[in-house]
Amino acid sequence: MALFKIKFDLQKRVKLAQGLWLMYWFAVIAGALVFAMGLFFKIELRKNSELMDSNESHFVPNLLIIVGLLACGINAFGGKICYDSLDTAKFARWKTAMKPFLISCLAFNALLILTALFCFMMRIPLMFTLAEGLKNSMKFYKDTDTPGRCYMKRTLDQMQMEFKCCGNNNYKDWFEIQWVSNRYLDFSAKEVKDRISSNVDGKYLMDAVPFSCCNPSSPRPCIQAQLTNNSAHYSYDHYTEDLNIWKRGCRDALVSYYGGMLNTIGVLVILVTVLEVAVTVGLQYVNTAMSTLVNPEDPESESEGWILEKTVKETFTDIMAKAKAMRGSQVEDGEGGEGAVATVS
Repeated sequence: MALFKIKFDLQKRVKLAQGLWLMYWFAVIAGALVFAMGLFFKIELRKNSELMDSNESHFVPNLLIIVGLLACGINAFGGKICYDSLDTAKFARWKTAMKPFLISCLAFNALLILTALFCFMMRIPLMFTLAEGLKNSMKFYKDTDTPGRCYMKRTLDQMQMEFKCCGNNNYKDWFEIQWVSNRYLDFSAKEVKDRISSNVDGKYLMDAVPFSCCNPSSPRPCIQAQLTNNSAHYSYDHYTEDLNIWKRGCRDALVSYYGGMLNTIGVLVILVTVLEVAVTVGLQYVNTAMSTLVNPEDPESESEGWILEKTVKETFTDIMAKAKAMRGSQVEDGEGGEGAVATVS
């Protein structure tokens, strides 16, 4: 028994084809939107690619770009089929291509579901790649004279000002690295000698942060040096006072920014998936309704359309039987080939 069987006359078939044609072009626009969002996300990742540990984070935007292009092509082709289904003579040339096209549509719907899952799951690997990337980038902040690293100071400063953050996890990450180049240190000064000699690795560490960590909204002039020394500043207690630097870590800020973008794109892909499933079901009705005309030479004759020719259980059983038959034929072909080789020997 066919699944969700519907009877069609000429008027119903025309309305179905016209409505489906319009939905297909909405799907083309949706595919273009997915492509645009993937391209935009890739550009946004590129802006901070120096702060990431690997290029694996570009897998999702690349997938979105490919899916968007495929959606435009598949849906434009489906729209053409629906337009031609208004004329039985024109639709006849598509009959042989309908089954492969419907199978490709199902595969594409599965790809859309996977893409949406990747969008929602990318937040976790993004967190790890940013944690390691930011940690390494901060070490190169001082290397303004080193080829290949001279841009890192500007990149980190722009990122901290744009995302209103400081350090990797928080502003105290700057206390653990030397972020001032030796070029700007007076090694004859007692303070510099004491700081370097007190450190096992011979680095100039201090309880200070770069200027880009300062919060311009604070009413007090920015205190970016000697942050833990209460006596160095008037009416200041770093344990209780609300510091006038950004307290939020940049990893959290970037993950939140990119994560929000990914969630939006994931919801968009889900909506596109729903639309794609709807047009695939509609196209199956068009295909079966055009193939079961009572009188193929009379376009006004009645017909029947369905989603599956049999029930879901029967269809699954048939697919498994065909798969076993194909596997059995391959085994027989292999044994026949071995027998022929043995005979020749």
